[in-house]
Amino acid sequence: MEKIGIIDLGSNSARLVIVNLFADGHFMVIDELKESVRLGQDMERDGFLKPARVAETIKTLKMFRKLCDASGVTRIIAVATEAVRRAKNQRSFLDEIQSSCGIKIRVLSAEEEAVLVYRGVINTMDVPKGIVLEIGGGSTKIVYYNRRNMLNYVTLPFGAVTLTGLFSGDGLKPEQQAEKIEEFFTEQLKQVEWLKDVDPDVQMMGVGGSFRNLFKISKMVHKYPLDTVHNYKMQVEDFLPVYDMIKVLDLDKKKKIKGLSAERADILPAALAVIKSFINYLGVESFTFSGAGLREGLMFNQALPMTVEKPVADVLNYSLTTLVKYYDCDEKHVEHVVNLSIQLFKQLRVLHKFPRQYLRILKVAAMLHDCGERIKYYNHQRHSWYMILNSNLYGVTHRDIVLAAFTACCHKKEDINMADWARYKDIVSEEDLEVVKKLGVMLRIAESLDRAHSGTIKSINCDILGDSVIMKTEVDGDAALEIRNAMTASTEFRKSFHKNLEIL
Repeated sequence: MEKIGIIDLGSNSARLVIVNLFADGHFMVIDELKESVRLGQDMERDGFLKPARVAETIKTLKMFRKLCDASGVTRIIAVATEAVRRAKNQRSFLDEIQSSCGIKIRVLSAEEEAVLVYRGVINTMDVPKGIVLEIGGGSTKIVYYNRRNMLNYVTLPFGAVTLTGLFSGDGLKPEQQAEKIEEFFTEQLKQVEWLKDVDPDVQMMGVGGSFRNLFKISKMVHKYPLDTVHNYKMQVEDFLPVYDMIKVLDLDKKKKIKGLSAERADILPAALAVIKSFINYLGVESFTFSGAGLREGLMFNQALPMTVEKPVADVLNYSLTTLVKYYDCDEKHVEHVVNLSIQLFKQLRVLHKFPRQYLRILKVAAMLHDCGERIKYYNHQRHSWYMILNSNLYGVTHRDIVLAAFTACCHKKEDINMADWARYKDIVSEEDLEVVKKLGVMLRIAESLDRAHSGTIKSINCDILGDSVIMKTEVDGDAALEIRNAMTASTEFRKSFHKNLEIL
């Protein structure tokens, strides 16, 4: 396993992520440090990075270097974007960083940056056709793709920091500044010819710190129970009141908004104005947040070089496999429980009548059912529940994550805490509780049928006869332990499926 550091030097902030690269193409972020350096501030006047901003950036990069050295990082991959790309004093700035911090920074071209943002999104979201809006401090990227192929991109040289600077004068009220930014940005969009040909049903995805802050505000407003920005979906009708509230406030009042980072309070209205302009221009009714972007694109390049040529084929399976390895689960047992769960799902379909997409929920629960053992074996199903809810799963909706967590919590016994269930009432429905109980009992049986982690039971064949389900097992060795353990689920099976259970 190799430990690397990735530094993203943007126009507004500098970020370091420390990443463990596993030997087989997977990775996990294990540490992060972020500082607001405002490197692109006041560049509009003459195109030079200002001495105070340069000094703050070098101070930050020295801290990054110290953390990397202390963490045992063997390689640092550092990139810079719009502010450094445009700076007239770029060369002297990069040389000073190299000599004072020992960090070599590569300045990304506009195309390289757009491609990395696209890779971060396409390898973590199961959305075959989309348009990505990434709002940075000094630029805004728009990427359009279909069938998981990048079709067009544009980098507009205006971001949250530069737009705030451009429209902060002339004695305008905050709401007037926001309106001016909307008008200005809409004119920029009109210059992008290919935007006129974007399919009307395309899914919009938002990337960047401003979207993350918008999620935090929305989470506070709606008391949203999950703390996961990735794949969070927001309706335009919910976005507009937030925008209307923030755009009229002065800076002191904005800093007091719960969920809004104080260091981003002055530039968030500009970012929200960009979002408003974009959704109006495209006529979208909702947008999805991506917690992955440029830095994740770099991570995939390092961990899985094949993604330079083509994206991950199965986003969810890749993400689940990463977590199985990270949590050090018994991979053979996991694979066997997944296979037995799938067999049960398919053979009992006449009873549960679930559409195929519910198999995805069962698969997530089956792959991560034992991850809670990393905390403590006793009642580990409860720990698995918590860990699934808080794992950074890719390629799956928030609803599916919640249902999978509660399903995994049933793999030892029907262990649904109704107070916990009530917390997620805005994500799941009352009918979903019966779904969880049925999926949970299937998982419990499948897990029991590999109780010794030995693969003794190879397959299952279910016959539904009258008021009973007869499960015939194909075995290789003595399966008494497995069958005895599976039969402890017979009471829950009868409650869920209204059939008696027999296992042969």
